[in-house]
Amino acid sequence: MKVETNKFTPLDQVTNPTTSTNAAAYYLDRKPQTLRAWACLENGPIRPIRINGRLAWPVARIKALLNGGAA
Repeated sequence: MKVETNKFTPLDQVTNPTTSTNAAAYYLDRKPQTLRAWACLENGPIRPIRINGRLAWPVARIKALLNGGAA
């Protein structure tokens, strides 16, 4: 049985204002492609910031969403 190690910093220790799609998907327990669909269709619970064609997900909104707050 292969055990996957956690390569993401715990969310409460993240100091950057944004995070990558893969990290955001991990924190939200979704697949990265789901977050990409949210960004493309603009219908998800949070929206990313686009920086030079890349998606950056606001850490504060991820925390708010996980704490039951509105995004």
